[in-house]
Amino acid sequence: MRGRRALVTGAGQGIGFALARGLGAAGAEVLLNDVDPARLEQAVAALRGEGLVVHGRCFDVTNGADVERSVAEIERGIGPVDIVINNAGIHRRAPLESMPLELWQEVLDVNLTSAFLVTRAVVGGMIRRRAGKIITICSLNCEVSRPTIANYAAAKGGLKMLTRAMAVEWARHNIQVNGLGPGYMRTAMTGTLTIDADFDRFICARTPAGRWGEPRELIGTAVFLASRASDFVNGQILYVDGGLLAAL
Repeated sequence: MRGRRALVTGAGQGIGFALARGLGAAGAEVLLNDVDPARLEQAVAALRGEGLVVHGRCFDVTNGADVERSVAEIERGIGPVDIVINNAGIHRRAPLESMPLELWQEVLDVNLTSAFLVTRAVVGGMIRRRAGKIITICSLNCEVSRPTIANYAAAKGGLKMLTRAMAVEWARHNIQVNGLGPGYMRTAMTGTLTIDADFDRFICARTPAGRWGEPRELIGTAVFLASRASDFVNGQILYVDGGLLAAL
């Protein structure tokens, strides 16, 4: 991946940080985005300490004007973006019948609309160069749901179809758009669930691998989707879930 530049949203921690590290270790120049400046600064310092070529850019992926301005500054000051990983995501759990509108809207804005805004800001250059890799971080909740996560499942289901729609529109420009669908991973966002003994037993019993996944286990799939090895792979969602979706 030498000579290629990757923008990873929500990369201050968790899956985004792991994927940024993986692409950087594979030779890419990596641009980390996060909305929290302190978290972003710490992430950039950590990866630079590992000898990776890393830049940080703090902007709100749900603000169209902020996204357009920041991407323009990146491409003008650092260089064109060859790879985008739309990873930014949040969870706001509540029963659907009593879910406040603001919790519904916040999750859709961050988990779905941000992927549209960031990709729209970058894809023009990819079209002109006739090359680009766009990866959306989907979820097994693109396919299945459970109580209290209707907003998250709706956003991830929409992200799955946005991924396919973008692939259909831009394949003729030699742009590949695919989704990476993690199963249950140990991250800051799932931290409260991993220490819930009942839920931990449920996930381990439901997953054929018998355990939670680790963010580093997503790196191989991300590198494949970001590299020339996937030049004829388009509009696909590749699930890395320990077999969960394959099992009854």
